[in-house]
Amino acid sequence: MRIGILAGEASGDILGSRVIAALRQRHPDLVVEGIGGPLMAEQGLDSLFPMERLSVMGFVEPLKRLPELLRIRGAVFRHFRDNPPDIFLGIDSPDFNLHLERKLRRAGVTTAHLVSPTVWAWRAGRMKGIARAVDRMLCLFPFELPIYAEHRVAASFVGHPLADEIPLVVDSAAARAALQLPREGRVLALLPGSRGGEVGLLAPLFLQAAARLSLLHPDLHFVLPAANAEREAQVSALLAAYPGLPLTLVSGRSREVMAAADAVLLASGTATLEAMLLKRPMVVAYRMAPLSWALVKRLVKTPFAALPNILAGGALVPELIQDDATPEAMVAALEPLLAGQGAAVEQREAFDAIHRELALGFAGRAAEALLDTIHGRPGTAAGVSIGSERDG
Repeated sequence: MRIGILAGEASGDILGSRVIAALRQRHPDLVVEGIGGPLMAEQGLDSLFPMERLSVMGFVEPLKRLPELLRIRGAVFRHFRDNPPDIFLGIDSPDFNLHLERKLRRAGVTTAHLVSPTVWAWRAGRMKGIARAVDRMLCLFPFELPIYAEHRVAASFVGHPLADEIPLVVDSAAARAALQLPREGRVLALLPGSRGGEVGLLAPLFLQAAARLSLLHPDLHFVLPAANAEREAQVSALLAAYPGLPLTLVSGRSREVMAAADAVLLASGTATLEAMLLKRPMVVAYRMAPLSWALVKRLVKTPFAALPNILAGGALVPELIQDDATPEAMVAALEPLLAGQGAAVEQREAFDAIHRELALGFAGRAAEALLDTIHGRPGTAAGVSIGSERDG
């Protein structure tokens, strides 16, 4: 069996390496070609180009690199058009991969895509292009399936790799010990984001809320993980205004920080998924520049910002967005969670149920979905498959 695969960034390299390993368990003679990083190379990927050439961020840098990116995409297309694999799998990087998948599919190559674009949140018009690009979409979340069913695109829910990685029960005491946090008393984790702009808008509000909570609860300790040295310096400068605040600033280790906490105040984003899988009661907050917010309000279609709420299909965790993200509102939302009863118990129970739903054995499910697609089977990988018609 021979597959083509393309991952353009480190997160895709992790996913791709696990899927290749699961496929190789079923087909030891598997041949893998495409683009990936060191983890996929360890699983036998013959990389046509270094993955680093595709790893570009922001708005300006991709424009500067556009001629090179187009040359690489053209070369990959010609390689697989002239040497068709049993299936081509694009991993994330939708702007790059979906265009490539569409051209390959038109050339007669069976295609699949891993990690659905956020069509459920914004730019739903992309579904028409996705329908022309893929024979099967591999979804990490169950709520994505009805969208693909509506557009008659074959889709399989394969579970989320983080749900396999994080245990159902987390040792909070061990995390506290590893971080040298107080054994007794309550701990609140503060995660104001990983980007400078996020931290600049949210960290001052989070620290104001922490100062108020500290007056109400003298035994409460705070811990804040800084994503990198720049964020650590940024937060340290803000902490100068709170000399008596019992707060531990940690370099990285955000998952360990959340595991050690009784509750979490965090920015909306992927960290909310980790906090949910760690079963940590949370309050989600977010602010952005007024102009950006005015634009986002018009584009985003989902009623919730936090993944736990989207997965629960309701307002499970408090969301404080834009003007609602005030220190007073944060304190009011956190108080019942720090008490450890009522709302905190409800969140934990719901988080546990969602965790079990997402922990399906991601790599094996993804491999089975790919094999189903290769062999023309409707699909048995945890779920739902809807027939898809190849465009002409």
